[in-house]
Amino acid sequence: MELEKIRSLSDQELAHQERTTSEQLFRLRFQVSLGQNDGVKKIRQMRKEIAQIKTVARERQLGLHGEATDAQAEAKKGAR
Repeated sequence: MELEKIRSLSDQELAHQERTTSEQLFRLRFQVSLGQNDGVKKIRQMRKEIAQIKTVARERQLGLHGEATDAQAEAKKGAR
């Protein structure tokens, strides 16, 4: 998933996507350990995607980007 798509997700969708990707990563690691799959590249991609999702979620918590920023911007406008 591209970073712009990740940024466009809502907070709930972001949490759901993180859980889904984490589960897929677990299953893929399990398959690799059993020798059923040779998906080293796919594992790297999933880890990167999870990191991006967590980064966007944290940015929103801190109010740097995304939905949290929009709410803060409106609050600042109302305060002026």
